[in-house]
Amino acid sequence: MIALNCLNEHHTGMRGFIRLGIVLVLVFCALPAAASAVSITLNATPTQAHIGDIITLNGSVSGIKTIAVYLFVTGPGLDPRGVTLENFNIPAGRGLFTTSPVDLDTGNWQYQWDTSITLGEMRPGKYTVYVVSSPIDKQQFEGGDFAKADIMLLPSSEPTTAIPLSPVTPVIALIAAGLIGCGVWHRVRKE
Repeated sequence: MIALNCLNEHHTGMRGFIRLGIVLVLVFCALPAAASAVSITLNATPTQAHIGDIITLNGSVSGIKTIAVYLFVTGPGLDPRGVTLENFNIPAGRGLFTTSPVDLDTGNWQYQWDTSITLGEMRPGKYTVYVVSSPIDKQQFEGGDFAKADIMLLPSSEPTTAIPLSPVTPVIALIAAGLIGCGVWHRVRKE
């Protein structure tokens, strides 16, 4: 009977040790996952600007080591997936993004968005800039790591002016058209 109790206690002690080992493994596996939660921030300055202004976008990335963040924008008349900040005609995704390098020591990044050189039609209205840690567009978000900032773009503060033509330009165009017409008529007549 005494030997049997010792075996039972030993068996129970071993089960307890195995249970403790499993709990410790689970705790140690969960700690790195909790400690490495990815965090991304995005600040836009100014948040209200005129078309043609420069907007400073900056932020930080923590929880991962990455060399770049990916930026795209949504807004009036743009593809709902988002577009690059340089060219509103190019949908974000498939490797086409605006990128900004990340300082590996601090995790900080910065991008100067010059709206005066953005290709495509930029209309006044509310635009939302997104920053993501991996190259995905807006439709691929599944609670992933991203940050966003709203920017209100007002009409350009610079009035659009037509470039005046020299009064000589229509005369030169008329002379050129006449010479080309005469050349064609002369060639057809020879044949």
